[in-house]
Amino acid sequence: MFTGALPLGWRLTFFLFAGVGAGIVNGVAGGGQFVTFPTLLALGTPALQANLSATVGIVPSYLGSLRVFRHQLRPHRKLIATLVPSCVLGTITGCALLLEGSPSAFRAIVPWLIGAGTVLFASSPLITRQLANVDHDHPPRRWPLFVAIYLASVYGGYFGAGLGIVLLAVMALALPLEIHALQVLRNALSMIINASAALIFLVHGHLAVAAVSMLLIGSLVGGWLGALLMVRLSPTLVRVAVITVGVVTTVKLALG
Repeated sequence: MFTGALPLGWRLTFFLFAGVGAGIVNGVAGGGQFVTFPTLLALGTPALQANLSATVGIVPSYLGSLRVFRHQLRPHRKLIATLVPSCVLGTITGCALLLEGSPSAFRAIVPWLIGAGTVLFASSPLITRQLANVDHDHPPRRWPLFVAIYLASVYGGYFGAGLGIVLLAVMALALPLEIHALQVLRNALSMIINASAALIFLVHGHLAVAAVSMLLIGSLVGGWLGALLMVRLSPTLVRVAVITVGVVTTVKLALG
């Protein structure tokens, strides 16, 4: 794509704004990787390197939301602590599958992953409404929850687009909590999974350093703005934009 030949200054600017956009999307609706990953691809970054770099770059986007909603998290600290091992072990498994597999296999799988993630993201309002009606009179189903969070984390370590709605569905079916509390928990677990993957990818290397640097700055600012604007922006408009990016990226990769 012609954007791969842009001067460094313009490329850094695009990376910065992609980070801000991803942070806002994560704060308002989730799905920030649908912004960063296609941007890196468009600017000439190979698919595997783009995935690693996008995962590392969006980690700060969760900090803004966690800070804004820290009071809602306090009652669930013990639950989060019990789920950390499942998150970390699942992420390690997913990262191992990604890094030990061949780049060509990843390139072949990526259009399917982005397509599935886009469909999942587009369906999330319906899923959320259905999960809001789940009978929460039962006690938490601990072991199935641990296994399901592990499997979701495997996906997150391999390719994280759509991770948030997977976590939301899993927790809503296993925990006696209202949907708003589940949204806050989803943010916290997404942060743990993405941060764990980022540490592994940093040790592994092969990151697009300039892109990651700008994404880190942009996503930190964007995550804070997204958390503040959550009640002011139209989630529908944000969702439509994310879905559009996902569809265009899926088609382009499938045809290319």
